[in-house]
This record gives sequence, structure tokens and C-alpha cells, in this order.
Amino acid sequence: MEPRIAILDGVRTPFCKAGGELQGAGADDLGAIVVRELLARTGVRPDRIDELIFGNVAQPPHAANIARVISLKAGLPGSLVAYTVHHNCASGIQSITTAAGHIRTGQADLVIAGGTESMSGIPLIYGAQMTALFVQLFKARTMGQRLKALASFRPAHLKPVVALQLGLMDPICGLNMGQTAEVLAREFGITREDQDAFALASHQKAVAAADSGRFAEEIVPVATPPGYARIQLVDDGPRPNQSTEALAKLKPYFDRQVGTVTPGNTCPITDGAAAVLLASERMTKELGIEPLGYITGSAYAALDGSRMGLGPVYATAKLLDQTGLRLNEFDIIELNEAFAVQVIANERAFESEAFAHEHLNRDRALGALDPSRLNVNGGAIALGHPVGATGTRLVLTTLLELHRRHVHRGLATLCVGGGQGAAVALEAA
Repeated sequence: MEPRIAILDGVRTPFCKAGGELQGAGADDLGAIVVRELLARTGVRPDRIDELIFGNVAQPPHAANIARVISLKAGLPGSLVAYTVHHNCASGIQSITTAAGHIRTGQADLVIAGGTESMSGIPLIYGAQMTALFVQLFKARTMGQRLKALASFRPAHLKPVVALQLGLMDPICGLNMGQTAEVLAREFGITREDQDAFALASHQKAVAAADSGRFAEEIVPVATPPGYARIQLVDDGPRPNQSTEALAKLKPYFDRQVGTVTPGNTCPITDGAAAVLLASERMTKELGIEPLGYITGSAYAALDGSRMGLGPVYATAKLLDQTGLRLNEFDIIELNEAFAVQVIANERAFESEAFAHEHLNRDRALGALDPSRLNVNGGAIALGHPVGATGTRLVLTTLLELHRRHVHRGLATLCVGGGQGAAVALEAA
């Protein structure tokens, strides 16, 4: 029997809307916070860690290999290998499955894996014309060359390029992520009312989870910049007073003429970080730590970028084939809520025999996603989606909920910008 890969413990920061409470805390700072807390909670000495792998999407210029910066800021030894993975929205899951693979093949026994994102810190950048002017100035050797370069300047050159908008655009299919959500709304006939009802439920479940203290188990409080006198204890996205009426007032954002996707049924842009500690079975026994659970399988899939939101059904189909499991054997399912319409489209695709036959090369549908098992504590529409960190949060939230409910098996899955999907099978200890 193949040795199991344990997830010993995990932690995340509060998830806060970009430009808000965590603005000024870099992605490397947020990552270091969760790594330090993870070591403190487990009692594992920093010199016992074999490797640190972190997912990150925005890649801040001041911390090019952000995992290495996080490792050193968190107090891990300089001899520790640390590197960054970038798999768009799946980066936080990619770090975990990469770590599991290294443990499974004997390259490591104890690995910290996680993800971090400061979407507040994604910069505005100069356009091509202003950049070219700067290049001319840098290359100029004489005053005449400098004056000639300056003479080409026009005020329009200062118009910034919003890097976040570029990052949310698929350069191949030519659609931004919100526009791909509108594609699914049309394909599956999903109404604005369907989406708003789903968004409202996400907020209601997240507020209930926060009020009950369930999220407190996974959140480390963060002192907020610039003064660090205030402590952020909770996610700031869930709205206790969210209502159908308030959601209905919001206008479509990505297709302003006939669209259905609004800021209210879309995940907010968010800052946050999360980390977990993975170990071989041998190391788990040596440390004497009762793990949260085990990662028992993972799968990635690719599809047309214009339908990227369907990534979970494609990846989960591969995962079920790999593990021999059936969808109804998962007691808890976390499916990232990039858009309400995207989750609803996946629900319909999972239970559609026609979709299974046409797109998954299967004779039968994968099965229905039981609403009582799906995103039981709300999801990214309420909590937010710090793209590099979300995958790690999904895994952590799933394992903790398995323990609370005294059930056995969980699925964490998400869509990936550019037309991919990821899925991970988990078991409680």
C-alpha cells in the first residue's frame, strides 16, 4: 500500500478586500505570518523543515522568488530550499500537490506549502510609449539625444496600465474572467435571480460560520499596517445585512447591455495568505502529531479558456477516474466561488449526462452536488479570492469541516483562469 501524505495542520490570515485592512502588508509579509504561526501551532522546529513551496500569482517585483523571501522572513534556515509556483487560481493547491509528490518520492519528509496574494499591491504600470521613452533616455549619451527623447513626450503617455485588468484577461480567447462567466450564463441558461440567490446564501453561510467561531480555528490575527496598533481578526467580506433587494440593485459589470454578472454575485478582489504542513507517514509518527488528514489524490485538467469556469467538473472527472471514487462518496465539497454563475454551471454540468458524454467522454453523469455538502461555510463570493492563496484555503477549510462533522472524505476543487481546473481528494485522520 502506498504511504499516505499527511497534512498536519494549517492556518490562514483573514481575507480582506483589496485596498482595505491589509493594504500595505506585502504578499511576502502575509506569507511569513502564516508560516510563523504554522510552526508555532505544530511546535515543529524550523530546522526540521525540508522544503517550502508557495503559490503566488502577482509576483511582486521586490520579492521575485517570493517563497524564499517568505521562508527567510519567517525565520527558517538560510539552507532551506524554497521556491514559488504559479498556476493562476490553482497556485495554492499546486503548492500542496507538488509538496505531496516530493514526499511520496522520498525527496522530502516535511514540507510547508501555501499561497499568498496582495491584490492591493498589484501595480499600475507605464504603457509601451512611456516605457520606450524611458529606454531612450537611459540610452542617451548626449544632451541632444536626451532632448530629442523628451520632445517625443505626450501627456497621454502617462495614462497608466492597470496590471490587475491585464491579469484577469485571457490573451488567447480575448475575454476577461467576468466575460467568461457571462458565456456560462448563456450556455446553461442561468438567470440573474439564480446568481443573486446563490450569492446571498454564500454570505449567509459565511456570516453563520464566523459567528459560530468556525473560521477562528483557521485564522491567525494580523496586526495591520501602517501603525500595527489594530488587529484584524476576521474576514471583512461577509455581509450580515446582505439581501436580495440590495443585490438586485447592482448593475451588470462585464456585459452592461444584457449581462447578468454583477459585483454582488462575483468574488471580491482580496488580500490573504494560507499555509499547511505536509509530512510523510514516518515523519508524522516521529513528531507524534495527530494530523488533520491526508491528501489521497489530485488531478488537473484543461479546457477552452472561454469556458474556464467549468474547470472543476473536468478536473473532478479525472480525479474520480484516478481514485476510483464516486462523487457521492465525498462528505464535504469545497468548490471555489469565482462567480455564482460558475458554481451553478458546474452543478448543472456535474449532473448532466449530455455534458458527460459530449465533453468528458463518459457514458454517465458524474452525479449531483449535494447542496448540504457544498461550500457549507460560504465561499469566495463572501470571503474573497486572493488568487494565489485560495487553493490552500479550500484544502484547509475542507479538512477542518470533516473533523467538525465527524465524516471521512472531502473534495476541494476550483476553476483556473486561462481554461484549467484542479481537484484534490482529502480524508480526515
